[in-house]
Amino acid sequence: MTLTQAHYDQIADCFPRHRRAADIGNLEVLNAILYVLENGCKWRALPENFGNWHTIYTRMNRWSKNGVLQKAFLHLQEKGIIMINVNIVFLDSTSVKIHPDGMGALKKPESNPLASLKADGILKFIWSPHLTGM
Repeated sequence: MTLTQAHYDQIADCFPRHRRAADIGNLEVLNAILYVLENGCKWRALPENFGNWHTIYTRMNRWSKNGVLQKAFLHLQEKGIIMINVNIVFLDSTSVKIHPDGMGALKKPESNPLASLKADGILKFIWSPHLTGM
């Protein structure tokens, strides 16, 4: 899935303005993000025709934290350009396998992991959108 300039013009108000000239435009970054979502590849495996993978990843990370991507994808769905299904996956120690040598130091017997969960505040999650159609 590749967005055209006409598609981008419909959602251009969702993206922040650049303070200085950017090496990679917002449309190219958005197309690179859609490529990674569609193909499920790693950021380092992003084809070079999209530009530097680290620049794209950094901008995507900033946009996702600021809510820019969510707003842009919502506008794209409202206009019927693309359809995206967003899945959120929570991970905890019961679902992550570790080698026995990687367990680290012995645990203190008085520690209560459920009590520390409330003190940590917001749960961390992995944002995993998938294209479902066009």
